[in-house]
Amino acid sequence: MPYYPSDEQIPANGLSFHCRDWGGSGQPLLLLHGLASTCYIWEEVAPILSRDFRVVAVDQRGHGDSAKPDEGYDFATVVQDAIGILKAKNLENPVVVGHSWGADVALELAAAHPGLVSGICLVDGGTIEPSARYPTLDEAREQMAPPVFVGMTLEAFRERIRPRTEEFGPAFERMVLANFETLGDGTIRAKLSRENHIRIIEALWDHHPPQLFPKLQCPVLMMPARQRDPQGETRALQRAETMAAAQRLIPNSKVVWLEDSIHDVPVQRPELVAQVIRDHLQSGFFG
Repeated sequence: MPYYPSDEQIPANGLSFHCRDWGGSGQPLLLLHGLASTCYIWEEVAPILSRDFRVVAVDQRGHGDSAKPDEGYDFATVVQDAIGILKAKNLENPVVVGHSWGADVALELAAAHPGLVSGICLVDGGTIEPSARYPTLDEAREQMAPPVFVGMTLEAFRERIRPRTEEFGPAFERMVLANFETLGDGTIRAKLSRENHIRIIEALWDHHPPQLFPKLQCPVLMMPARQRDPQGETRALQRAETMAAAQRLIPNSKVVWLEDSIHDVPVQRPELVAQVIRDHLQSGFFG
């Protein structure tokens, strides 16, 4: 049967947040998107999960159709946003599923408030540490800054993403376009402003997952994406070492590699993402 979400604006932490409520019953799941994304990245994962669980996806601060203040992009504040959303939606003892930067938000939430969640799923994220990759914050700002879309028309952008749309289907275009608004002259503008994007990069500079891993008291399911690339062997080995180190530091954790998958695996392979999460929920991994 088809699943149709309801869209609503809910108050949390003094702001208004756009939530996409997929309904369902059973174990509550809160889905968090990554940097410069929206809740629509879960558009094909959420309906599968909502067959067995209670599912809510949200646009985080500065993103999508949520409030866009010029402050509060540090992890402590963004975590309070998530807590406010959990309370507003009556999601008790949830499993928080985060993709990319959203996984790092889930990590910070579980570390700071160990009794609040039943577990976390880190979908190709939760290990972002720019200070370990770039020599200075200025270089991190430069390398991680968003593309410039000034003057690009909606039609030109559609043509730019057309190969991916043909590969992943029309849902891909809807998910990508949810990140933008169309102006009166037909050009597009990212809903996450460049300034707020940089503020999140600055917050990530002070974010150190290895220091947080030992503090986690809940089960942690790590779901890194991986593609077979003989030319990227060195990077693949580094990633494998990173995940192994994380598993050693986290008291109760499991790594499931999402093979033949790209970073935006919720878009590329939604059935796989949903299946791995569902299997671990139903097997009792999260208690």
